[in-house]
Amino acid sequence: MINDAPIWRWTLVLCAACLLGACATTPVQPWERGRLARWDMQLDPDPMRTALKEHTRFSKEASSGRIGAAGGGCGCN
Repeated sequence: MINDAPIWRWTLVLCAACLLGACATTPVQPWERGRLARWDMQLDPDPMRTALKEHTRFSKEASSGRIGAAGGGCGCN
């Protein structure tokens, strides 16, 4: 058991070096991203629509736990 400790240390050091060596340091430009840079590939392609939906849902909910405010179902917060 005592002789196994250096093997685990070197394994840990090797894994950490591989993980750190695989990190990219150069930023990727939008034209280099190709298909992933399109607006329809974003997680939220229309932020205004999402904001309107969130506002409407917040106004209609009797109590909203995520936003941290309570309101009535009438929308008159």
